[in-house]
Amino acid sequence: MKFTKLVRSNKAVSGVIEALLLVALVAIILAIIQIVYIPNIMEDRESEHMNEVEKQLSYLKSTIDIQSMTKEKVMISSPVTLGTSELPYFVTMGATGEINVIDENEADNCKIKILPAPALPDFPAEFINGIPLTSIRYQSHNSYVDDHTYIFEGGGIISQKSSEFMMVKPSIIVENHNTYIKIYYNLPFLTGVPGKKSDSSGYGDPDKTVFIRTNYSLYNMDLINDATIQIYTNYPDAWNQSLIGDNGLLLEYYNNGDIDVTRDDTQTPAMIEIKGIDNFDIDLEITLVKIGVQIGPGIIRS
Repeated sequence: MKFTKLVRSNKAVSGVIEALLLVALVAIILAIIQIVYIPNIMEDRESEHMNEVEKQLSYLKSTIDIQSMTKEKVMISSPVTLGTSELPYFVTMGATGEINVIDENEADNCKIKILPAPALPDFPAEFINGIPLTSIRYQSHNSYVDDHTYIFEGGGIISQKSSEFMMVKPSIIVENHNTYIKIYYNLPFLTGVPGKKSDSSGYGDPDKTVFIRTNYSLYNMDLINDATIQIYTNYPDAWNQSLIGDNGLLLEYYNNGDIDVTRDDTQTPAMIEIKGIDNFDIDLEITLVKIGVQIGPGIIRS
């Protein structure tokens, strides 16, 4: 008769326990990274993207300014990155965005009105009662930081988040002539192409980059003496700050009591009025520059 001797051992059990402990340790480390560090990383990514969009819109403004000055009919493309992608291997969400051209058909009574009206034939007849305040608007849809909107309007760049301000002032030069000031205003007038006035990114392509194509078309210039300027806008805080806020374009003359800058929020859109006081006049030399704009490939017809 054969006898089998059984020997008890804890080696196999201890090996399984060690493996389970290692898996648990890895899971805890990944959980800490996911909960503590990943949101901070994504916040940094979205903040960096907002800074990138600022630079891209500043480049777009400089491009339009150059086209306005040179008056050369050359099409130039300016890139705008709409969003950011998610991080691989972790539970994250990317940010998306959209961009739109707001031309005279979508301006919704936003305009710049000049009194007395510019005299014909130097100025387009359809703008005698107001020049539509056209714009290019970028809207972010962020997952980790506050949504942000950038608007290129009237030649300036407006930043809108919890509050709004004029990040880059319009192309306005003010000359002091003691008894009056002369304002030179280079105002871009944007005309869109049907079907190519908007684009957006989705969760399938959040970091999509679009190209905004701009092209100089024509310009009109007129000089209005003793002018009153009325700005009808959806962004009165930004415009008011650019005119009479810190380092505002007209702050010196406003503080001296030479001009009056008043704001009327009872209207829709709100209105900001600029006019001289008593015998102090405002002469306005306005250059209206028509710029064709489209989002995406194709040919802009002047």
